[in-house]
Amino acid sequence: MNARHFLPYQIDWLKDRSRIKLWEKSRRIGATYTQAYEDVEDCAKKAVPAVWFSSADESAAREYIEYCKHWGKLFNLASVQLGEELFDEDKDVKTFGIEFPRLGRRINALSSNPKAFRSKGGKIVLDEFAHHADQKTLWAAARPCITWGFPLRIISTHNGNAKFNQFIKDIRDGKLNWGHHRVPIHDAVAQGLADRITGRKLTDEERAAWIEEERRNCGDPFTWQQEYLCVPVDEATAFLTYEMIAACERDELLLTLDGLLGDLYLGMDIARKKDLSVIWVLEKIGPVSFTRRVLVMERTPFHIQKDALFELLKHPRMRRACIDSTGIGMMLAEEAQRHFGQYRVESVNFSNAVKEDLAFGLRSRFEDKTLVIPGAQDIREDLHSVRRLVTKAGNIRFDVASEETDGHADRFWALALAVHAGGTESGPITIVTRRPHHSKTMFAGY
Repeated sequence: MNARHFLPYQIDWLKDRSRIKLWEKSRRIGATYTQAYEDVEDCAKKAVPAVWFSSADESAAREYIEYCKHWGKLFNLASVQLGEELFDEDKDVKTFGIEFPRLGRRINALSSNPKAFRSKGGKIVLDEFAHHADQKTLWAAARPCITWGFPLRIISTHNGNAKFNQFIKDIRDGKLNWGHHRVPIHDAVAQGLADRITGRKLTDEERAAWIEEERRNCGDPFTWQQEYLCVPVDEATAFLTYEMIAACERDELLLTLDGLLGDLYLGMDIARKKDLSVIWVLEKIGPVSFTRRVLVMERTPFHIQKDALFELLKHPRMRRACIDSTGIGMMLAEEAQRHFGQYRVESVNFSNAVKEDLAFGLRSRFEDKTLVIPGAQDIREDLHSVRRLVTKAGNIRFDVASEETDGHADRFWALALAVHAGGTESGPITIVTRRPHHSKTMFAGY
């Protein structure tokens, strides 16, 4: 371990022999490279029977194994690099590995499935922990693996108000007696990162310029804060948090509309060139609304949008629709009202007051968990992109984190309109207790 191989912040990490330690870090500062050295060293000293490494994606796992192979040569360890294996067929767990036969030690890079840690023992490394899909389940599965005194490492950039961030708060509050390291990009550059990347000794002015170039090319302040400055973007800025959204996500929702027993409600947010036109159809069964169709149209001529809308409005179970009539949506909303009646089709003009009413109506359904949506990435990011802002005059305004979504929160508003449509009908709600089986259909990406 010397300055030829490592920068000062990397050496600090390696010198810390806490049983559990956590590293909140900037991207690409050599944390995984450093961790691989520690893990190979532990195998060489026979300090651990095995190492179990998990990252958020497969490419990172492969990169880690390559680092281990590199450090194995430094320690003069004969190694056998193993390819991809189906480690546990029942749990669909894959692993990449490197084995040191003379030592009887092996390093395993696992898929991010939390089940992979069940019944394992040895050293645990959770790489990019904040970016795992289910951090709570992963932690519950991984923590018991070190019961016999083995070490555990958590290394990650930030990802909102995740469990990773809660660990950091608990460390600072003295609730967890863990080693804690924090290396934002400025600290890494001050200790020689940019010099090593450029291959020469830089002046302080050149290092500052290097950081500024990285910031300028980052694209948005949220990414810069989380990925480089070790500052989590508080989920409180999102009108719908990831946790709220995930609680309402289910698979096998998008069914053919033939034979549905519940009442249908539709919301449509209209665009032509810049953003997306989205039609969202909900089936209401008792107090719960299930997503049955999400139709996304990009740069689609109005006559095609009209045909798609009218086909859905003709459905015998369609009870009510709310259509965005702001600007270019006015003509389509008026035509729908003329064909299907003003009771079945409500024309909605998106004023600030109306958007506030729609948005809070939608959030209440997420809070009550009486809304079920597909677990799709584009839907999730679109719903999460809406931010609630309060102006200096005290007025509420809804804005969009445009880097998170491919439109202007069009799915959010289409869903809000569908929820509004389902909440304004008259007459009793029919509770359906028996449903026929329907095959899943793929429609406009879903």
